[in-house]
Amino acid sequence: MAKQMKATDVRLKTADELSASLLDLRKEQFNLRFQRASGQNEGLGRVKQVRRDIARVKTIMAEKKSAVAKS
Repeated sequence: MAKQMKATDVRLKTADELSASLLDLRKEQFNLRFQRASGQNEGLGRVKQVRRDIARVKTIMAEKKSAVAKS
């Protein structure tokens, strides 16, 4: 994922799609940490962006879970 996820786009996804996105972001975060540790990381801003995308997805997943619980 090269660009930042927008909250409106994330909100349109289903729970399964959100879980898949979260898994992909976690894998990317791991790879970026591994690259940084081995001295290969060129895109330092991407680490911050991925971390924020993970938080965005987790927040929206919690919102959806809360909305289902209230219903």
